[in-house]
Amino acid sequence: MRSKKEPFSDPDELDFCAFRCVRQGNDIVFRALLLHEDTMTIDDPLKASFPSVTDVETRVLILGSLPGEVSLARRQYYAHPTNQFWRLISGVIGRDLASLGYEARLSGLLTARIGLWDVIRTARRHGSLDGNIRDHSPNALSDLLARLPALRLVAFNGNTSSVVGRKVLSELAGVDMLSLPSSSAAYTLPFAEKQAQWSQLRDYL
Repeated sequence: MRSKKEPFSDPDELDFCAFRCVRQGNDIVFRALLLHEDTMTIDDPLKASFPSVTDVETRVLILGSLPGEVSLARRQYYAHPTNQFWRLISGVIGRDLASLGYEARLSGLLTARIGLWDVIRTARRHGSLDGNIRDHSPNALSDLLARLPALRLVAFNGNTSSVVGRKVLSELAGVDMLSLPSSSAAYTLPFAEKQAQWSQLRDYL
């Protein structure tokens, strides 16, 4: 039995989605229509995010959407070998985290005053694409931010993170927000261009 609900729209997944125009009140928005939508069912498993990686010294909090299948299986942030997150962050802080073991990577992030979490607490999703996310519930972002006295910036890794996170944090004051190109290899912006935009994080560390 197929779900009647449409998946969450994410322009980062242009290679996998078609779009149609939908009216919401006075606004015209684009809604994703998955080309492989018939594979999605109401039995798609509920998937959950990991605990946040932060401490009281965190100045930059990077928010993703929801861990992909490889990350969920390994219980590690950005574990898929094609995801460019660890390379991008290495370029930001001037230290090669990508070559380290996972625990050392997290330690290196915290040393650089960078924290990690995801905007989505739970969702149903067939596979790993953000475009397949539906029935999502957000994480308690405001509660986490209240425990980060040194925080200067919330950075969103990709469009889905930005759309969900900015809605949840719509009344955030005193902390900047920045939308970044997705570190996913599915978002095919050249790496050098991604790195240039991600390098803006340095100004807040």
